[in-house]
Amino acid sequence: MNSLDAGAGPAMNTEGGGARPIVVGADGSASSLAAVRIATREAAWRHLPLRIVHAFIWPLMHVTMGPSEAGPGEGGLRHDAERTLAEAVAVARETDPSVSVLTDLMTGAPSPVLLRAARDADLLVIGDRGLGGFTGLLVGSVAVQCTAHGRTPVLVVRGEERMTGTVVVGADGSPDSVPTIEAAFAEAEMRKAELIAVHSWTRAGGHAHGEHHDHKHDSATVAEEEGHLLEQALAQVRKDHPDVRTREHLVRGRPAKVLIELSKQAQLVVVGAHGRGGLTGLLLGSVSHQVLHHAYCPVLVVPRATG
Repeated sequence: MNSLDAGAGPAMNTEGGGARPIVVGADGSASSLAAVRIATREAAWRHLPLRIVHAFIWPLMHVTMGPSEAGPGEGGLRHDAERTLAEAVAVARETDPSVSVLTDLMTGAPSPVLLRAARDADLLVIGDRGLGGFTGLLVGSVAVQCTAHGRTPVLVVRGEERMTGTVVVGADGSPDSVPTIEAAFAEAEMRKAELIAVHSWTRAGGHAHGEHHDHKHDSATVAEEEGHLLEQALAQVRKDHPDVRTREHLVRGRPAKVLIELSKQAQLVVVGAHGRGGLTGLLLGSVSHQVLHHAYCPVLVVPRATG
């Protein structure tokens, strides 16, 4: 395949067709190998090829203004990078040999390389922590940058790898939450898991995406209104996934705390990358970041719909 990055090296291994791939970042760390396993399963569930990407940075001492032949140091580093990709391919093959695998050794810092590679992807999968080392960045910072700036859903692999358990989604009922709910239903269907939809509010008058509520309403009335808001949001998507079992979780409190607590028994938490601010709460970037840093299972971050 042709690389998406003008400064990238050639693909090492190519299979598959023109379908939008699942892209996974690999740096040789245990976290990235866990990401490869989960990305392979996602590719199998979606019947898509897997593209394994390694971001490669030449040491500054070897940077020149013009073309030059690779020296011994450069050759050794490239060999290490190719070995990292080969190890990731072996993990993917062991996880599911039916998945078509493509690999890319791309020149550049991890975040821009992965964001560029993911432009034409169905999903980007990365580990929550990496080796750092010659790549120059911990994957923790890469995860934050990719989830904040990506236009593709990003699955950050952290906590325990669980094949059982629920899928948990944060849903505030606003139009911006629809892509997040759709992604959660799709994941629950692929995993044959129950979906728990969390709707949280913090004010006495609720937060029906910015609408003012009379603070005279008692807590029972507010809870009823918030439950109706959640039910409406789920109904838009539920009809396309009739086999998914759903459970609604209404709670007055801070959404990040609720999502993190539920992640202890979940196999996946799904959140939105950005929110509306104000009274909305559940799709705020700050909530996504808190869940990313503290969840006990992998976290899928879904960008706001564009266009």
